[in-house]
Formats: sequence, structure tokens, C-alpha cells
Amino acid sequence: MGSDPADQSRTAEAVPRGASREVGVRIASGVVLALVAVALLYAGPAPFAVLVGTAAVLTSVEWSRIVRGEGIDAGLVVQAGSCVMAAALTAAGFAALGLAAIAAGAILTGLLCFGRHSLLSAEGVLYAGLPVVALVWLRDDPAFGLQAVLFILIAVVATDIAAFVFGRLIGGPKLAPAISPNKTWSGFLGGIGMAGVAAACFAVWLGADPVKLGLAGTVLGILAQIGDLTESALKRSFGVKDSGTIIPGHGGIMDRVDGLVFAAAAAGFFAFALNPQAPARALLFGG
Repeated sequence: MGSDPADQSRTAEAVPRGASREVGVRIASGVVLALVAVALLYAGPAPFAVLVGTAAVLTSVEWSRIVRGEGIDAGLVVQAGSCVMAAALTAAGFAALGLAAIAAGAILTGLLCFGRHSLLSAEGVLYAGLPVVALVWLRDDPAFGLQAVLFILIAVVATDIAAFVFGRLIGGPKLAPAISPNKTWSGFLGGIGMAGVAAACFAVWLGADPVKLGLAGTVLGILAQIGDLTESALKRSFGVKDSGTIIPGHGGIMDRVDGLVFAAAAAGFFAFALNPQAPARALLFGG
């Protein structure tokens, strides 16, 4: 028997309504997250360190859940504790000790989780902890710390939004169908292109070289999408759709910071290589 046309019409209408509600929730939660992050970034190095450390602890919980299953174990305690210690030490002006805390935490976590994906468990400490040290260290630069972190965030957010928009509008060949079936080359190229444009515009406002900062933004965009694919590969290998459910419409913390992880760590390394005494200035002005 055929279904009632009126029922079919109501069903067809319900799908877009449901999708619209989901998009609305996603946008609303994204705006709230952005406002909180920017407010604490502007508030100063200490509030920002609290934000970044909290995100690292939540990332540790999600990484542990994906890799080793539900529940709190010794590996999770060490990983989360290492991230908190790294944030506190770096905010206090001891970034080298913060890095040492992350390295020690990775080794100890690997030993405690021996036989239970020990290598991935150790890598989780690096994944959650290295961006903490990089971001807090850069923000602690009194001259351009705020602007340096804003630059990284702008590049990553521009990549994320543009990749979604270009991928939906243009479509085309898949970027890595075995890892993330929805990602396309058009989204990838559009994302990194927009990251470069956004970074160049930021450079004009800041008074920096738009070509150099635009190129740096493009590189950060590439790294952000590599980070996104890396997290997708991890989830797919363990049969997990979302890293968590803490953010309505988005999933988990890892689902939101996956691009920032690689970009922030690389930016911190680059700034250190240029001028460890003035890392934010080095990142923005090249020395």
C-alpha cells in the first residue's frame, strides 16, 4: 500500500526542520565558545592559561575514552595532571619545565598503559599538552602575546569555516575518503586559501607584512586540516563518531580543537626557532 501524500509531505518538512535546528544549535554553541575564549584571551595570561588547561584536561578525558575505553585510569590521571602542571609552569614563566612535564607525562602514561595501546596513550599526552605550552607561552609575551594567539585562532577558524563552506558549495573529489568521507579537495584548498587571506588582513590591521603573515596563515591552515584528518583517523580506527558530547551540535572538545592542536604547536616551535626571548613578536614580524 502507498503512503498518504500528506504524511510524506510532513516527513519531508520534518527533515529540513530538524537539520535547521541542528545547525542553529551548532552556531549558537560555537558563538558561546568563541565569546568565552576571546574574553579569557583578552583577560590576560593567567585566565587564558586556565582556559587552555581546562580544554587540555577535557581533551585528555576524550582521548582516554577513545583509545582505552570508558572510565578513569592511572593513564588518564597522569595525562590530565601533566597538562595542568604544564599550563601552570608555563604561565609562571617556566615554559621549559612545562615541556619537561609533558615529556615525563608521556613516558609515564605509556608505561602505565603498557599493553593497552601504550604508544597511542603516550601520544595523547603530547597531543593535549604541547599546544598548552605553545599557546600559554606565546600569550605570556607582554608585547604581542595577545595578537599572536589571535593570529593563530583567526587562521584556524578561517580554515575551518571556509573548508566547510567551499566543500558544501563546490563539492567535487574527496580529499581522504577512507578517513573522512565528507572532506573534499575544494574544501581543503578553499580553507587554506581563506586562512591566508584572513591572516593577510590581520597583518594589515597589525602593521605587519601581509605577504609573510599571509603565507604563515596558509601554512597554519594546512596544519589545521592535517590535525582535523588526524583526529578523524583516530576516531575511525576505534569506530567512534564523535570524541564526546560536551558541546551541543559539535561533539567533544577534540572535535573543536583538532585543527588548533597542530597549528598551535607548530607556531610555538617556529617562534622559538626565531627568537625565544620574544616569541610573539617573532611569530608576527619574523624576528
